[in-house]
Amino acid sequence: QVQLVESGGGLVQAGGSLRLSCAASGSIFSIIVMGWYRQAPGKQRELVAVITSGDTTNYADSVKGRFTISRDNAKNTVNLQMNSLKPEDTAVYYCNADVILSTYLRTRRDYWGQGTQVTVSS
Repeated sequence: QVQLVESGGGLVQAGGSLRLSCAASGSIFSIIVMGWYRQAPGKQRELVAVITSGDTTNYADSVKGRFTISRDNAKNTVNLQMNSLKPEDTAVYYCNADVILSTYLRTRRDYWGQGTQVTVSS
């Protein structure tokens, strides 16, 4: 019912920057929270940054001051600007959306993107 399509991953040297984008489409009435999570090999998926429809943000301590999350409510998109990247930022990054569906019951559901690889070389 809802699809999340991510873009912008890639390979970058330490200290470099990347910008991730995620577009949500489908039976969307509204999106309460959009965010980014990441999963490195052998580790659990962890929160990177989230943003509410009112632009309240929350960041993992490890990315504060380096990453900036933003969203466009009209376009149902969320972006993650990643600066001063470190090798430990290497992971698959997943977009997440907490959605109110445009169905009769206004069902609330959680959706994930397919993931995009970010690799930071030292």
